[in-house]
Amino acid sequence: MPIGPARMPIMDHLGELRRRLTIVVVSVIVCAVIVYFATPTLIELMIGQIREAMRGGDLYVFTALGGFTIRFKVALFFSVIICCPIIIWEVMAFFLPALKPKERRWVVPTVAAMVALFFLGMIFCFFVIQPAAFGWLLDQTFEFAQSMANAEDYLNIYMLLEIGFGIAFQLPLVIFYLSILHLVPYSTFRSQWRIIYVALMILSAVVTPDASPVTMILMFAVLIALYEVALAVARYIIIARDGKQALKWTREDYEQHEFDQL
Repeated sequence: MPIGPARMPIMDHLGELRRRLTIVVVSVIVCAVIVYFATPTLIELMIGQIREAMRGGDLYVFTALGGFTIRFKVALFFSVIICCPIIIWEVMAFFLPALKPKERRWVVPTVAAMVALFFLGMIFCFFVIQPAAFGWLLDQTFEFAQSMANAEDYLNIYMLLEIGFGIAFQLPLVIFYLSILHLVPYSTFRSQWRIIYVALMILSAVVTPDASPVTMILMFAVLIALYEVALAVARYIIIARDGKQALKWTREDYEQHEFDQL
């Protein structure tokens, strides 16, 4: 897909943004129409874990339009997942002209990493988070009542958890690029770790839609692990590229170093 020039009038930038948004929207809509016909199978896959947590109970639809609404949401959900590489590429391609030539070589690996991390986050959520989240939530009901689960309500939580973890797993890339581009010095990430951990805890509480402490704690633990891995990789690359002294560089120091290399 073509990349726009680095400098364009503001209206051309808006036109470029509109073109890329059109590609994303059309791709998602076309995919959703196709996926809609497979939604019964997809829904059965999704509610399998919920039924297990419900100890064999059933889910219910309480409105005439409920079935259609659920199928439409599930089709849209899976179409976003399928079109994830297109969405990420179009976003990256819009900002690509603003990058320096040496920085552009990271774009393709970054897109690949973003897609991989997104799917990794969803897989982790499917196998680890979903059983724990629904198990804890339903246990709060079984102590005193029988649950008549609204299918739309439960599937909404399911999809939000999957998307939330897919997005949360992008954290390593954010930390990685902030470090190696010296937008935030590596030393700052290391010295301010207490504040960052608190921020990650708040993020975990915001991203998890089910108000479950189990889900929040699991996400918090995952975010800390991803944060530390990202910093370890960034540290290795910074030292290998610019030396150990670069761990304390600011963005100005980095740009001066790049200028001196010319």
